Amino acid sequence: MITLLRCEPHRTYVDATVGGGGHTLAILNRTAPDGRVIGVEWDEEALSEARRVLEPFGERVTLVRQSFTHLPEILTSLGIEGVDGILLDLGLSSLQLKRGERGFSLKGEGPLDMRMDQRTEITAADLVNQLSKQELEKIFREYGEERWAKRIAGAIVGKREQGPIRTTQALRRIVHQAIPRRYHSRRIDPATKTFQALRIQVNDELGNLKEILEHGWTCLKQGGRLCIMSFHSLEDRMVKNTFRRMGKRGKGEGQDGVLHLITKKPITPSEEERRRNPRSRSAKLRCAERV
Repeated sequence: MITLLRCEPHRTYVDATVGGGGHTLAILNRTAPDGRVIGVEWDEEALSEARRVLEPFGERVTLVRQSFTHLPEILTSLGIEGVDGILLDLGLSSLQLKRGERGFSLKGEGPLDMRMDQRTEITAADLVNQLSKQELEKIFREYGEERWAKRIAGAIVGKREQGPIRTTQALRRIVHQAIPRRYHSRRIDPATKTFQALRIQVNDELGNLKEILEHGWTCLKQGGRLCIMSFHSLEDRMVKNTFRRMGKRGKGEGQDGVLHLITKKPITPSEEERRRNPRSRSAKLRCAERV
């Protein structure tokens, strides 16, 4: 990511998914002494941690609590006409996974929340307890690509008749029971896709990604780069198709596309990295440059 962004002094970058500040920290170190980063993050807990980590860099970093879909407005408000690079890491942060009360993790017990921005109202519990069987099945099938979507949705509707489903472990047990035992993976928790689908729906993740893909490139200077790291096929497919479409000539206009693909194929973690960091196993990194 840092190499593809061509991080150098005198340049300005956007970390559109700051999380705990890891990528921003790496960019600031690489662009010393005067490189600047605009950090965007809608999770207040993550932003608080990023402020602590990045405090030594002073005015070289500006942190904004907002969705990255508002990036053009954010840069305009800061008086910035264009940046040299934008990065998005679409995975969950370690902080979100560690805090059981956020409802993201399959390991700990916590409420079915899953909101990245806790200013929003709808939680995963609301979806699980209020949507119809058909609506739940659609979410699990489309956003989780879950083979057993119909069985899982039916099991949830049946179980909630006995009382609301309120916790992560309660939902996890329902999913485990709905999927035939012989199809349980040893490597990945059987409830992973269900949790993924609910999280995507709660946070409108694909809608937000579509928005930044359509308009984020306008924030780049000529030669500026957009790097996106995704963690499931739905996201990666959107990034791949948008990059390719924007790299082609406009219909009937005789004009070149606005983006040039830097990565013809996605960059994926090496076998050694997957061993060292199992959570990286599904990561795919793509990069395009504004023409």
